[in-house]
Amino acid sequence: MTLLGRELILGVGGGISAYKSADLLRRLQDIGFGVTVIPTRASLNFVGSATWEALSGRSVNENLWNNVHEVPHIKSAREANLIVVAPATADLIAKISNGIADDLLTNVISAATSPIILVPAMHPEMWLSAANQANVATLRSRGVLVIEPDEGRMTGEDFGIGRYPEVSRIVLEISNFANINSDLLGKKILVTAGGTREAIDPVRFIANHSTGKQGYAIAKAARNRGAEVVLIAANSNLADLPGVEIVHVSSAEQMQKALTERFPTCEILLMAAAVADAKPANTSTVKIKKANYQSIELETNPDLLASLSKIRSAKQFLVAFAAETSEIDQTTIESAKSKMVNKGADLIYLNNVSNGAIFGADETAGLLIDSNGETIEFKNQSKDTLADLLLDRALNKLR
Repeated sequence: MTLLGRELILGVGGGISAYKSADLLRRLQDIGFGVTVIPTRASLNFVGSATWEALSGRSVNENLWNNVHEVPHIKSAREANLIVVAPATADLIAKISNGIADDLLTNVISAATSPIILVPAMHPEMWLSAANQANVATLRSRGVLVIEPDEGRMTGEDFGIGRYPEVSRIVLEISNFANINSDLLGKKILVTAGGTREAIDPVRFIANHSTGKQGYAIAKAARNRGAEVVLIAANSNLADLPGVEIVHVSSAEQMQKALTERFPTCEILLMAAAVADAKPANTSTVKIKKANYQSIELETNPDLLASLSKIRSAKQFLVAFAAETSEIDQTTIESAKSKMVNKGADLIYLNNVSNGAIFGADETAGLLIDSNGETIEFKNQSKDTLADLLLDRALNKLR
């Protein structure tokens, strides 16, 4: 199970341990989640909306009948990548188990398709009651994670199972259940994608077949692992990625400007874009007539990655890409190694794009080469798989 983003709804039930969810909210933010709190009306007797708004930085709504024109329960359910209810009272567990939706939180849960995690907290007699245990069993059979409560002191002199679990255990169980990898949390990743266009006149240009799929896959993987991601996209028709800063460019010159502004603050740069090697020496401001459209004088574009490598710091990691139209053999491998050295990269991905391969496809095939000469072969694996492997190698090197 892989989250496409890090938007989380924290539902808060009406139990005395609701105050402990303030710490849980903070810890969820620490691993990169944007948290929206939906309290039950009963829970506001223990912790008010002002506390949740101050901690989450977001408005808090518990009333199903506010902003009805926006259909808030459906909107919230669709935007959430994960729903956590803590504390989950016996009342809430019973409602969720039986599909009862009588407030905003239970309506959101009823409409949700994202993973749901419940953190029960109640007196031992309530936790162990036959009705509650049957409801928990039903929820678990539907794929809901119901975290076992701790054993310990409750309110007053009561002692037993039913205590709100330690927050560290809750976060660990959430991460394991939803397969959340936060190893890039706090890292700044810069990615290029797509293919540049070099204008000949207002209607014609020099371009290539790159669609941006590999660069977008890298940006998505980095975002999902907690990174702060900037994607410089050249002429790609792919939809913008939520949670990723997208900078749209067209030409190599525009990409160079965007890279120059953002490169100094990044820790990992992955140059997946296909940048045109040359551009017209002169660009006409009007359409060139067919009779005059006979030859184009070209001039070389600057090597963007080589230029950046000259100002890099020792704490930055650079990844290059090389596209060939011949079989990967010793000749093309040596050429890729030379390219890696000349561009000042730490890693290069070599692939064969002959006969229309790779461009626009969901899968890739090629050879990953690092500065130590180690190679990893890819045979028809997804671009998402390559994206995560590139990030793994970069992170290990930085460490």
